[in-house]
Amino acid sequence: MTTIKDLSNLAGRRALITGATGRLGKVFADSLAELGSDIILLDLPGSDFATLSETLEKRWGVNVEIMPCDLENENQRSEVIEYLTNSGSGLNILVNNAALVGTSELSGWNVPFGEQSLSTWRRALEINLTAVFHLCQGLFPLLKKADGANIINIASIYGSYAPDWQLYEGTLMGNPAAYGVSKSGIIQLTRWLATTIAPDIRVNGIAPGGILRNQEKSFVDRYTEKTPLKRMAEEDDIRGAVAYLSSDLSRYVTGQILVVDGGFTSH
Repeated sequence: MTTIKDLSNLAGRRALITGATGRLGKVFADSLAELGSDIILLDLPGSDFATLSETLEKRWGVNVEIMPCDLENENQRSEVIEYLTNSGSGLNILVNNAALVGTSELSGWNVPFGEQSLSTWRRALEINLTAVFHLCQGLFPLLKKADGANIINIASIYGSYAPDWQLYEGTLMGNPAAYGVSKSGIIQLTRWLATTIAPDIRVNGIAPGGILRNQEKSFVDRYTEKTPLKRMAEEDDIRGAVAYLSSDLSRYVTGQILVVDGGFTSH
């Protein structure tokens, strides 16, 4: 009989995590490394790769590779795909986590609808959606050869639900149109891929709810009141979801979006 320990073991596997040095990216990298997977950290040039890499290697004894890449740049994405394809090391897991988010500091982004710029809209769709499609397509032949191959796309509850603007009243916070639209695209891309590249590769998504990150108190209080578990998420609350979907614990699961929101969208 197979054990839970056996099913969750990622030893001998290799995972690429985009946006790896961000808050969620660090949790994903640490979670998969704990399960035994070697890790490829992909993020913008100039990111603090060294600290995270050293931590993972010392804490879990896995091999860690650093891959600087601006995912907005198609040529750089193509270089990543070519390098991984020709490296001979294989790839089992792709976690598409990098994205512009609601708190990203960009001109024409976190502003009223009439002030949201086309240039920033295009940037958001390029990074949040087009780059994900490009990596999935380019790395498909490599993943297809691997044991336990799977793709995890990080979506958001705002890919399926419109924002409740009452939460934002009296704050400087916002919820840009391009964010929700791009995350909605991620959800549909996940389902489309799941039926298209099966049975070789499983494809699932994670849709986190609001994560506590120094938001204004009035927003946090309103969000907490609306959430059945009476708090906003912490990054560690997403740890179990990525461990489940990346491992053979979910070997008969594909095309699913795992919502991790404390019940926020349940009513």
